[in-house]
Amino acid sequence: MINLVLFGPPGAGKGTQAIYLAQTFNLVHLSTGDLLRQEIAAKTDLGRIADEIISKGELVPDSIVISMIEAKLKSPKTTVGFIFDGFPRTVNQAHALDQLLRKHHSKVSVMLCLEVDKKELIDRLLKRGLTSGRCDDANEATIENRINVYNEKTAPLIHYYESQGKYHPIHGIGEIEEIAARLKETVENL
Repeated sequence: MINLVLFGPPGAGKGTQAIYLAQTFNLVHLSTGDLLRQEIAAKTDLGRIADEIISKGELVPDSIVISMIEAKLKSPKTTVGFIFDGFPRTVNQAHALDQLLRKHHSKVSVMLCLEVDKKELIDRLLKRGLTSGRCDDANEATIENRINVYNEKTAPLIHYYESQGKYHPIHGIGEIEEIAARLKETVENL
């Protein structure tokens, strides 16, 4: 089983590239952002809590995210693996993911890290905010906070996966197809 962690700051293109990788390698795309947005749209208790946290540019608590991921891992499916998009976001979540995968007799195969400079991230998110309806993409101060939270709480995952020999940086600027080709080549070479 192949399990990819697609990693990068907000606006790096994880969602777009995760869909491509899932189709290319027959993986189940697990996007915690999509799962949370579904809960918000359905106005569930979880959705209301998550909406309040996300609108501030902060991270949803580990317990909520881990429960959602575990439910997806348990659901019946025929796949060669998963692509984790937006999870893990902290070292604690990475440990929790390792434990969950061990329960399912699997492990993280590789962490693909999309590298994009801050100015490009802000431009991409503001542009996406014009069409997405997402309040966390429409305000530059919120975007700046999201990037700061990423740098403080999420970027340490690079060292976590690097120490395991699973970290692979990918240049995340260019046409979508160019970035997809870089990702595909990296996975095929593993």
